[in-house]
Amino acid sequence: MNFEDGVGLMTIIFIALAIIIGLFAVGLIFSRLYRRASKEVSFVRTGFGGQKVILNGGALVLPVLHEIIWVNMNTLRLAVNRATDQALITRDRMRVDVVAEFYVRVQPSVESIAAAAQTLGQRTLMPDQLKDLVEGKFVDALRSVAAEMTMTELHEQRTNFVQKVQQAVTEDLLKNGLELESVSLTGLDQTSREFFNPDNAFDAEGLTRLTDEIERRKKIRNDIEQDTSVQIENKNLETEKLKLSILRDQEYARMEQQREIEIRRAQQATEIAREQASKEQEAEQARIVAKQQVEASKITAERALEEQRITKERQIREREIEKERTIETQEVERKKTVELAEQDRAIAIAERSKAQSESATEADFARAKAVQAAEQVITARETEIASRDKQIDLIEAAKQAETEAIAVRVSAEAEKLAAADRAEAVREQARAHADQIKINAEAEAEAQKARAAAAEITYRVDAEGKRAINEAANMLSAEQVAMQIRIKLIEHLDQIIRESVKPMENIDSIKIIQVDGITGAGGGGGHDGNGGQTDGNLADQMVSGALRYRAQAPLVDSLLGELGIDGKTLAGLAQPAQLDKKNGAA
Repeated sequence: MNFEDGVGLMTIIFIALAIIIGLFAVGLIFSRLYRRASKEVSFVRTGFGGQKVILNGGALVLPVLHEIIWVNMNTLRLAVNRATDQALITRDRMRVDVVAEFYVRVQPSVESIAAAAQTLGQRTLMPDQLKDLVEGKFVDALRSVAAEMTMTELHEQRTNFVQKVQQAVTEDLLKNGLELESVSLTGLDQTSREFFNPDNAFDAEGLTRLTDEIERRKKIRNDIEQDTSVQIENKNLETEKLKLSILRDQEYARMEQQREIEIRRAQQATEIAREQASKEQEAEQARIVAKQQVEASKITAERALEEQRITKERQIREREIEKERTIETQEVERKKTVELAEQDRAIAIAERSKAQSESATEADFARAKAVQAAEQVITARETEIASRDKQIDLIEAAKQAETEAIAVRVSAEAEKLAAADRAEAVREQARAHADQIKINAEAEAEAQKARAAAAEITYRVDAEGKRAINEAANMLSAEQVAMQIRIKLIEHLDQIIRESVKPMENIDSIKIIQVDGITGAGGGGGHDGNGGQTDGNLADQMVSGALRYRAQAPLVDSLLGELGIDGKTLAGLAQPAQLDKKNGAA
């Protein structure tokens, strides 16, 4: 290694040492000038390069060229106490002592940190100074919200009160970059009366209300105390009465127990006396029974002999009765055999008669069906009257046939029942009577069925006839209907006229007041009651005058007018007869 190599090595070492010293010096200077922000604090650098907000980072701060303001990012508790003469006044003019805690912090944003640094400065690091600065805002919000609520509402609606205060303060705190996290109402009580100023209008009104409330509450409390005292006394009285009642019941129970003991003793004495008397009576009865048994043995022996004699006589009599009964039984059996033979013959005759009756009934019913069919055909062509007459004849024929069949059946059953009654004596007679009632009921039911069937046929035929007549009438023209109406009126014309002049029967006499001409020629006609002229002789005028007094004049005149007849005069009534004569002559 030569000298030049040694110099080069020394030069390299010197340069390396210079570089290291330079870097150390630069690091030392950098560590002295570099400022870092943390989670708890941030800062705002002003000066060379303008304003810069440092949040969760760092920056170089050069002396003379830069200035920094530290901002506390922690939540701060600012307590506000308003009590005594500084207490809040509520809507009902009451004073309340309030202790409220406001939890605030700087919002973690560049704008809010810059606003806090500008408006608050270093006060964010000193809570007392910050409280002195913003306490006025809190007090104003508390007083504003308290003035809208009564003391009772403040106590019962604390959450609502806190929310309103928070809403009132939030906007003002944002101007300082602060954020209100929450508000806690830790103390709320009424202010003592000594701090109410009677010369103050608010305090005077509140003091009046407070005094009234206190005195009223005193009265209520006194009423409760007095009522409680009375209830206690009543309870004591009831307890004392209950105790005395229990003592009385105990005494009654003791007396009742003594009485029951005495009664029980008397009953036992009575039972003992009764038992002694019973024993004596039994002994006496035993002696009497022994005596009676001796006498009874004697009587029994005598009775046994008498019973043997009576038994022998009874046996002899029974044998005689049995012989007579056998003879009577044989006679009854013989009569019964004869009567049964007669009954069988009668039953055979009745059965044959019944069959014959049923055959006749079926034949009649078949004929009735044929007649019914014929009547239905005829009814469709003939008038309603002919149809009804023929149908009635058909019903009567069916009814006659059914009645005869029922009579034969009932007669046969009656003969059968009579034979059974004679064979079975009284018991069979009762049964025959019941069977006869049943047969009569069946016969009545059959008759009812036949009548119902006949009625059904009648109603059906009548309905068909009426329907055919109605259909034929509906096919007539209006002129034909009017002609039939007039024919009906003409057929009943005599009755109509007779009824219309019927009131004339009550006319006792007619007096003629004036006569102008007997023959009707003099005077040129008479005058009617209405001032009009009437033609005809005196008799015609008298009848016309009487006709005016008919009771049914409007109705009768209307009906006669339908026929073209004038019912007001005799000539008008006689007009149809004259027309009939003319038509006959023609």
